[in-house]
Amino acid sequence: MSHARATHPTRRGILAAGGALGLGSVLAACGDEDAGSGGSSKGTETAAAKSGPWSFKDDRGETAKADRIPTNIVAFVGVAAALHDYGIDVKGVFGPTRTKDGKADVQAGDLDISKVTVLGNEWGQFNIEKYAALAPDALLTTMFDDAGTLWYVPEESKEKILALDVPSVGISVFDRQLTEPLRRMLELAESLGADVKAEKVTTAKKRFEDAAARLRAAAKAKPGIKVLAGSAAQDIFYVSGSNLSIDLEYFKALGVNLVEPPASTLKASGGWFENLSWENADKYDADIIMMDNRSSAIQPDDITEATWKKLPAVKAGQVIARDPEPILSYDKCLPLLENLAEAIENAKKVS
Repeated sequence: MSHARATHPTRRGILAAGGALGLGSVLAACGDEDAGSGGSSKGTETAAAKSGPWSFKDDRGETAKADRIPTNIVAFVGVAAALHDYGIDVKGVFGPTRTKDGKADVQAGDLDISKVTVLGNEWGQFNIEKYAALAPDALLTTMFDDAGTLWYVPEESKEKILALDVPSVGISVFDRQLTEPLRRMLELAESLGADVKAEKVTTAKKRFEDAAARLRAAAKAKPGIKVLAGSAAQDIFYVSGSNLSIDLEYFKALGVNLVEPPASTLKASGGWFENLSWENADKYDADIIMMDNRSSAIQPDDITEATWKKLPAVKAGQVIARDPEPILSYDKCLPLLENLAEAIENAKKVS
């Protein structure tokens, strides 16, 4: 899709992509992160069995190259989770991998987080020593801007990380519809040895396409149902715009009636979201509210603000989860469509 709306939001702004919240404590965090030992090689054994050189042209237009298909892969946790669904496992991850109680973060998908080395669990954390010790042969992540910024690779240590001369790949999740990064992740997985024609993969893709048709039909049947994408922080209720986020752009293309803050109110965040105080949480009418499900956001059941509890959609029980950073496999993106379709099908007009 066109990138005519070229924007360069700050790293803090990017963290709030799609209604996520900017976390000062996370941005300030840096240093080492305890890591799990070892790394699963089950998925990469298939890749290693293939001979010959490897190359992949990423969404920066850069081509990553190696003499052989990478097997010591380090990836942003969401990328690792997507590749895992395609049978490609990684040795190390960075980004939100485990919650405070030690469980797998929502962005880890089906990863066994005890079998990967965690280089950093929060924003600004990336243990270069542990990274180097893995002898990585590929560094894979996403990008939330059009400047080629590698997601969760800290700006302050980027030069040291990239100085190890490990081939890097960036998959863009900026200003395009969900189907495009899904396609690109599948291509990346295939380049790494995944069997993209396996029944599990083709079945998930078909179900995804069927769910898209269902969502389109639901939106067409109930065009008056307004859907708001939000995220909760202690002092702020974020309302997302739909013009940069891969899920919201796709939902809009399928006909979903999304609440759209005016461009002037989105400007401060580079076009991603509008900040509202909780006193003004009722600024926009909505029949369904999709709330950020990431561990960085306060979850709906834990929101105590009176204005939240009085929102018509909340009182009607028409609040569902949203994945602002979807795991880019068809299996994991399928529920995004199914859940929203079901919510619209069952929604009552309350706004």
